[in-house]
Amino acid sequence: MNPIIEFDHMEKRFKKTKAVDGLNLDVPEGSILALLGPNGAGKTTTIKTMLNLYQPDAGSVRVFGEDSRRLKPDHFRSIGYVSENQQMPEWMTVGGFLDYCKPMYPTWDEAFCERLCDQFALPLGKKLKALSRGMRMKAALLSSLVYRPKLVVLDEPFTGLDPLVRDEFIRGMLELTEEAGWTVFISSHDIDEVERLCDSIAVIDEGKLRLNESVDDLQGRFRQIEIQCAGVIETPRDVPETWTHLEVQGRTASFTDASFESNADLRQQLDAVFQGVQRMQVSPLSLREIFISLARSYRLEHRSGVREEAVLMEVTA
Repeated sequence: MNPIIEFDHMEKRFKKTKAVDGLNLDVPEGSILALLGPNGAGKTTTIKTMLNLYQPDAGSVRVFGEDSRRLKPDHFRSIGYVSENQQMPEWMTVGGFLDYCKPMYPTWDEAFCERLCDQFALPLGKKLKALSRGMRMKAALLSSLVYRPKLVVLDEPFTGLDPLVRDEFIRGMLELTEEAGWTVFISSHDIDEVERLCDSIAVIDEGKLRLNESVDDLQGRFRQIEIQCAGVIETPRDVPETWTHLEVQGRTASFTDASFESNADLRQQLDAVFQGVQRMQVSPLSLREIFISLARSYRLEHRSGVREEAVLMEVTA
């Protein structure tokens, strides 16, 4: 499938800080991709640069095959955008707000609008300021979907929503994307919700893309391993690079394996590293557990890099 969004070595700086550092990422048509990362990783900056709210300082972003800096009104009419910081005319009623938006979009589907209003249980006669945060987010989402955009961009859409509203939001998006074949690009901290919604994951850390993979492949290769040996385990030195967070206590050890293929292959690796392995337990990881494992690894890398840099400065001083 052709990519709807193409990041090509894209950089965005704020003074001396690189918020996004050489991002290469394609988002295929019809896919639902989540951009994950810790606070300050560059997720919102990536989205704002993609939508020409910021301009890249190097590289480029293409949306619908067009450079993001040259997007025209017709392009934006094919994009639905919902952000946690969405500004809405709160003095308007829900119905008045939808009537206000309608003339801006030639593809506005009134029957679809009525269906979504009913599905989201939106009170058309109530003012936006009188609605809960969850209901306002539903109104924002509805106003961004009823003109049937080709691309839906969601920036932290679940923040502050209660579990019921989140569930309704997810179910509605799944039904609608399956029906319309939309491409969805979502940035979120809510890993459990992302796991239900997305088919691909990209992880960004300190502005750099660290991972881009399908959810199925990612969950297929990560396992939590626990072993028990005949005698007390001495902390091994030569372990595969894909084994992380190794903890040894007496006769037992546990670690995360990021390249699991089969129990037989794992057993061969264990026998090469440990002596007298009597038992092994292999457990799959949820997307949340995988993300936490990755985030811990990145943090350790950063700390190690800071220490190495400090030592180097001391030696050369």
